[in-house]
Formats: sequence, C-alpha cells, structure tokens
Amino acid sequence: MARFRIPLIIAVALFIAGLALTAALKDRHYMLLSLVLLLAALLPVFIRLERRPLESRELVLLAVLSAIAAVSRIPFAALPSVKPVSAIVILSAYVFGAEAGFIIGAVAALVSNIYFGQGPWTPWQMFAWGMVGLSAGWLRNTWWMKKRSGMLIFGFVWGFLFGWIMNVWYIISLPDAFSWGLVAAAYASSFYFDLAHALSNVFFLAILAGGWTKVLERFRKKYGLLQE
Repeated sequence: MARFRIPLIIAVALFIAGLALTAALKDRHYMLLSLVLLLAALLPVFIRLERRPLESRELVLLAVLSAIAAVSRIPFAALPSVKPVSAIVILSAYVFGAEAGFIIGAVAALVSNIYFGQGPWTPWQMFAWGMVGLSAGWLRNTWWMKKRSGMLIFGFVWGFLFGWIMNVWYIISLPDAFSWGLVAAAYASSFYFDLAHALSNVFFLAILAGGWTKVLERFRKKYGLLQE
C-alpha cells in the first residue's frame, strides 16, 4: 500500500510548495502556477504508467468524472458555497481510491473556473478539492466511511476544512497588516459560508451516495477500472 501513497505524498508536497510560491508572488503568474499544479496532480498517473499501462477508458473515466464535478458548480452559481463538487469528489474517491479522488478534485477546480473566472484563488481551490478526494480515498476502507452516517459527517467536516484552507489564501492576499485579530475576523466572517458548504455536502451526499456509488462500483468491477 505504501508504494501507492508515495506518489500522492510527493504530489501533495509539490502542491504545498506551489501554494507557498503563489503566496510569495501574490496575484502574479497564478495561471502558470495553476498549470504546474495540474501537472503535480497528474504525477500519480505518470508514475502509475511505470507500473502498468493506463488504459484509455481509465483516462476517459477520470476526465468524465472531473467534467461532471466541474459542471455541477454552474447550476448553483447563484448560491454561494452551495455546490455538489465536494460530494462528487468524495464518492469518486470512495469507489476509485485516493489517487483518482485527488486528480478529480484538482482538475474540477481548474476546469470549473473557466466559467467562474481564474484567479490567484484557483491553485488553492485545486489543493482544497484535491485534498477532499485524497482523504476520502485514504479513508474509504474505514468503518465510518462505510456507514452512511460516517460519510455524511466526513462531508460536513470537509465543508469547514475547505473554507479554512481558502481563508489562508484570503489572509495572505490582504495588505501587509497581519494580526491575529485579522485572522479571527476572517474565519468568523466565513463561518456561514463554510456552514452552507458543509450542509450542502451532507445534502448532496445523502442524495447521491446510494445510486451514484452503485453505478461507479459497477463500472469499476465490470471493466476493472483503476484497480490498485
């Protein structure tokens, strides 16, 4: 199992380094950094190619799930923080593993911002949704993730964690006037948005968990897709 986690750990480390560079450059070169982080997210796929050839239908599956997650943001554009992206990423990772979840989350953020607008926040969204998929994949065999209530709690918690990650970008994007009061104000002001995200995760997971998971499991078993 360790050999499957090492590429992901390397990819996450590259993401963190990229986010640090994003913070240093402020609003400059964010699109280039987003593309670099996209390559970092795909690193596990490239390393997998050294172990066994990746079938074209597996690449198609990753692309389709990423597209579905990205497009799912659009109908809810008028509702801040209410989006099914996290739920789709979690369920995809639950079926296909951490590697697929990390890629789908990161790619979905980049692709969806073609509609919502690219900016220095894009790399942070890629990292946050990538971590949603990564953690869901790593925990998918635990007893609480196998329970419906456990998965709903997982989604609820990540609604807040996602917002807290994005708050870091917000704080470093402000003028050089750092204070703990500013940090507290930033996290307090985001509470209702984070709560909306958390509750929407619970809502969409409750709706999609049954049928969506069964369909993906059927594809995985029937065609042997993304087997570790």
